[in-house]
Amino acid sequence: MKFVYECNDCHEIYETKQVFYQCPKCAALNDGTSFAQGNVIVKLDEHYLQKLKRRKNLSVTDFLPYEIPHPDCYPVGNTPIVKPLRLGKQYGLRNLSFKMDSVLPSGSFKDRASQLIIAQALHHKETRIALASTGNAGAAMSCAAAAYGLEVILFVPETAPANKLMQSVLYGATVVPVAGSYDDAFALSIAYTNEAGGINRNTAYNPMTIEGKKGVSIELFLQMGRNVPDIVYVPTGDGCIFAGVYKGFSDLKDAGLIKNIPLLVAAQSRESNAIARAWQTQEFTNLAEATTRADSINVESPANGRMAVRYISESQGWATEVDDSEILEAQLELAREAGLFVEPAAACAFAALKSDRQMVLDRFGEHFEVCVLLTGTGFKDMAVFDGRIQIPEAIENSAEAMRQRFAL
Repeated sequence: MKFVYECNDCHEIYETKQVFYQCPKCAALNDGTSFAQGNVIVKLDEHYLQKLKRRKNLSVTDFLPYEIPHPDCYPVGNTPIVKPLRLGKQYGLRNLSFKMDSVLPSGSFKDRASQLIIAQALHHKETRIALASTGNAGAAMSCAAAAYGLEVILFVPETAPANKLMQSVLYGATVVPVAGSYDDAFALSIAYTNEAGGINRNTAYNPMTIEGKKGVSIELFLQMGRNVPDIVYVPTGDGCIFAGVYKGFSDLKDAGLIKNIPLLVAAQSRESNAIARAWQTQEFTNLAEATTRADSINVESPANGRMAVRYISESQGWATEVDDSEILEAQLELAREAGLFVEPAAACAFAALKSDRQMVLDRFGEHFEVCVLLTGTGFKDMAVFDGRIQIPEAIENSAEAMRQRFAL
């Protein structure tokens, strides 16, 4: 498929068949104190998109810039939409739904990006992929690479959750813990690609990560009978998932398949609120420190912050901040009231909806269609329950002990 790259900042158009990462002019302005400049948007051929409107049997892959080889080898997509009956009644939201990307092969939304990076690597006959990650992106890339037989070099901050790192090790990746932050690991991974070659999968740095993530929006459209939700809540850290969700709906609109892009809400922890703050102030300064317990959205310098802020406004959406205590409460509530076990970053989106609930009802009414993206399984970070949840002590193997336990 024909496509070009457009710089998000200066809007320069780049036409190339080679692997392309960032606008060189804008990226040269980055000094590490503010959100990165120079990220590019993949622009699909307009005539091709318009032809899709007349196609009866659409699929997510029709909107992807690279063909997915052997998709059954690493099946990504068709994740269920859950209608939480009890929560919907409790909060007066009749059309509440959850998109369960936590059930993807590696347990997180990041599989969508990794599938397309595999396609990019194979198209360009590359066998090595490098990236930085706090866990989910690395696990997803390692999982995909194991399925296709490619090599992954994964740089991680040494404080990343052990469960996520163990996933990558088990999938066969070369894991390199870095005594520093995610930003330090990010810089080392780019230095590695510059010297050793291969594909760099870093979020937003490689624009195909956003293109892969947009698949969730196309999928929602198809699953909902060629309709889209009115509002979508998106857990937000570096802004890449948010941009992907917007891009999918934008492509649908450009193809003439929908009239309006849903209102998109960037859900952030107050302890990692760089994008929410930038949307409010239009100042793009990095945080001095991010400390949220929701590890997957703990970001001081959002790699795709500028694009995310732009897309919040273009979707006529907003940013909502919640405390970590609200996130952890929402995580338990999803499990106990809906049977949905997700990691704290995913629960942040539901916590944000709970915070916005009255405003949403007042502004839009109870029949508005609200979808919450649940982006990672709870098994990713079991340490978050230390000190919060306890396993009951064993009772004696006797009827009398059972009676005492239940006061029968």
